[in-house]
This record gives sequence, structure tokens and C-alpha cells, in this order.
Amino acid sequence: MYRPCTFGIEEEYLLLDLASGRLLTSPSQRVARRCREVAGEYFAEEMFRSQIEIASPVFSTLHQARSFFQDQRQRLGASLAQEGVGLYGAASHPNAPWLRQRPRASAHYRQVFEDYQHVARRSLLNGLHVHVGVPVQCDRMQLINRVSYWLPLLLVLSASSPMWAGQVTGYMSYRRVICAEWPHMGLPEALPDWNAYERYRALLQRTGVLAAEGDFWWAIRPSRRFPTVELRICDACPDLEDALCLAGLFRHLVEQNLTARHAVSPLSRELRWITQENYWRAMRHGRFAEFIGTHEQQPVTALAWLSQLQAEFAPDTVDAERAYQHARHILQQGTSADRQLLTLQCALANGATSAQACRAVVEQVVAAGLAIG
Repeated sequence: MYRPCTFGIEEEYLLLDLASGRLLTSPSQRVARRCREVAGEYFAEEMFRSQIEIASPVFSTLHQARSFFQDQRQRLGASLAQEGVGLYGAASHPNAPWLRQRPRASAHYRQVFEDYQHVARRSLLNGLHVHVGVPVQCDRMQLINRVSYWLPLLLVLSASSPMWAGQVTGYMSYRRVICAEWPHMGLPEALPDWNAYERYRALLQRTGVLAAEGDFWWAIRPSRRFPTVELRICDACPDLEDALCLAGLFRHLVEQNLTARHAVSPLSRELRWITQENYWRAMRHGRFAEFIGTHEQQPVTALAWLSQLQAEFAPDTVDAERAYQHARHILQQGTSADRQLLTLQCALANGATSAQACRAVVEQVVAAGLAIG
């Protein structure tokens, strides 16, 4: 087995006014300059002017990742606070008027908004992306097929978008509901190997569906820039330890599957049906869903499904062990989505208006993003 795999993490944030809790529509040049100065080479623009991304260096351990993101979050938060601005790190803002948001002016994003229109305008969302490096000789589509069954469980652990436009949506990850409006952003196509992936790309390019430099936005995909597989299904995590847990689990899953095989054929039609069903259940009910487990005899809880994952891919490093421990903690104590809904309910029960309760959710998310575990 190839060991160990390096990895990188990308976190997206929305910029908001600390005094009101509202998202900025057009951050000032001073705010933009602070973001660039603090994050340096790790800063990246995102679709909206009120959104930024921090793309990490390559890590070998979760300790390195923790140190990097603790430093970035703390320094960026402190610098922006001097301008009255905060970082919002959940996947969706509870009541942002998304139609008022202004797209980036770069040629790339102008084209995105021209191509996808209202779908792009609605995508005021934050995601967590994790790249795991693999050997260049690895068939990344075969690897993706072997790990895709577990993707809904990773979504459950990350769920942080239960509200949209001032309403409780009934979904723990409404972000992924909106993602479904985009082409090539759901589960990856059932392509058996890299040659099939290349033929699929070529077909879409010949027929004008995909540009020469175009990309897929699947829940997990082979990166076109790096020799990595990229996890994209996860909601952004306000709590850094949740993000590190997901990075650790995904890295472990990739490492274990570089040579391992599932008990069930990764390309079986039944397994894809099961994965799609579990994906919907994860979006809708989060950790309270009942899932179709590896043996299909009866529904399993998220905790039981995590136990199945751990039984099949036992932790063999300190990082993997800690990732499993924290994942169990999330499923027992609650996700960010759970905490947001609890904050909302408590505020309303204490006589807050809907707007005031949403503001309480915003404050809880911002505080979680700056907390040091």
C-alpha cells in the first residue's frame, strides 16, 4: 500500500458586517486588501465579491493543517474586525438576500454567471474541499468508484446549511440541494476507469457541452491541476475540528482504497442506487437519517454506519484514529446544522423575532469559526 498520502484543504468564507450580521454586497478596497495581505499566496477569489477562499499548502499531518488554519482564521478574523467585518464559515447564511449579491468581475466568473444565470446567482454557498495526493500511476476513476459509497456519511458530518432566505428548509444540507441545479455537480458518473473518463470528457467537448479547459464539479473528482482526488461534497465547517476530522477521514479512506477492494462491486448498479438514496437521506435528515448499510439487511443509523466504515477500514495512524473519534463525537453531540437550529429555536422561544433569531445563528457561527480547540 502507498503510504502516506499528502493532502490540502480549501475553505470558503462569506464576509459580513459584524454590527448587523448582514453579508457585504461590495466589500471595500481596504477589506479586500486586508484579505490578500493576511492570507498572502493562500488567498483566492470566489464567485461573489463577498466571498473568499483560503487554499492551504500541502500537508503531511493533521497537526500541520490545524496550525495553519488556526493561524489563518485568527489573523484574518482579527484584521477584518478592525474594519467591522467578520468571517462566516457555514455553508449558507440564514437570511442573506442572495439576489443583492454582486458577482466577481473577472472574465472567468463573468462567463460562469452568463452561462448559468439564476443557478449561479443562487449559489451563495460555502464548501469544504479536500485534495488527497495519489501516485501518478493510480487510476483515479477506479479509486473514486471504490470510495463513493461513503460520501453521504461525510456529508452528514459536515452538514451546516439548514436555513435559506430566512426559512428553515427542512434539509440539514440545503447547499447540496442547490448544487443539484448545476450540471456535473452531483455524484460522479459511473465510469469504470480513466480511459472511460477521458472518452466521456472528449464526448462532451466534441458536442460543445464542456469547454476545452472545462471541469466537472462532482461530489468527488480527479483534479485536473494536481495528481489528487478532490472531495467536494462537504459543507463548509465553522468548527475547525470538524473540518480536520473530514480531511483525516477522507485521506484515510483514499489510502486504504489505493489497493483495497469493497466487499460489494464498486460499479454494481445496486450500489449506485444505494449511494444515491443515502445521499438524499444525508441532505434531508443529516445524522438523524436511517441509511442503507453495507449489508442491506436493515437500516442503520449514522453512528452504526460510521462503525461499519471503521470495521472495514480500521485506523492505522494517529490521525485516522483521531478522525474517527471526532466523527463519533459529531454524530453524538451534533453537527453545525444541529447547533444552528438549536440556536434559532432557543432565540424564538425567548421571544426573539425571526430576524433576531437569525442574527443569533450568525453570531454563533462566527464565534465557532474563531474558537481554538
